[in-house]
Amino acid sequence: MFPIRDHNPSGRTPYVTYALIATNIAIFLGYWPMLSDARALSTFFLDWAMIPAKLTYTGDYVSLISSMFLHGGWMHLAGNMLFLYVFGDNLEDEMGALPYLVFYLACGIAAALAQWASEPYSMVPTVGASGAIAGVMGGYLLLFPKAKVDILIIIIVFVRILPIPAWLMLGLWFGFQIFGGLFTSTAGGGVAHWAHAGGFIAGVVFTLPLFLRRGGMQFWLRTGGKPPHPRYDYAATRIPTVRRK
Repeated sequence: MFPIRDHNPSGRTPYVTYALIATNIAIFLGYWPMLSDARALSTFFLDWAMIPAKLTYTGDYVSLISSMFLHGGWMHLAGNMLFLYVFGDNLEDEMGALPYLVFYLACGIAAALAQWASEPYSMVPTVGASGAIAGVMGGYLLLFPKAKVDILIIIIVFVRILPIPAWLMLGLWFGFQIFGGLFTSTAGGGVAHWAHAGGFIAGVVFTLPLFLRRGGMQFWLRTGGKPPHPRYDYAATRIPTVRRK
């Protein structure tokens, strides 16, 4: 289940979101050759990834920021950048460029600290922008719970694009992170579920001041939980039929 777009157009060009996507891609390309050299990659992550035990014993606070710009592979990077592209523009539109950048970094730090708190003596490196992006998703849920999000569902040979409300898609995603955090570990599952959950909660909390300035519950009553501007409706995509000659 992948979000591919939302029906929530932003009123300005999301320069910070685009810059974050470009920065993540550029940094990944910078160390991409190391992916085929396990020893070099391990050394690189030892220096720049967030390793809970290292943070516990040495106070390696720089890694709280550096780790959110690292990724373990192309699919890891592509998935994170897709989520950021879908949800980031609207939050940047509502917050403004600089506050949104501070918000993004703060959510990433909160996510890393949540993962550290769950396994403070783990030696498994934590990398990825997903904690910060989870914060963006949490903020999006608070402001636009009923915005339509198109998700791509792939079940073996069944492929369908389905529009669903943001609260359902993001609520399910958050529930999966809690479930994964309770029943798996980064050593066993390879996914930092508590970083995702922590970033999501931080995003909701850090968006609360903006939500209250918009009127709080009155904002929801005025908008019905939908974007406070006309939604964008995508034209139906048709697959052309190729006839046999």
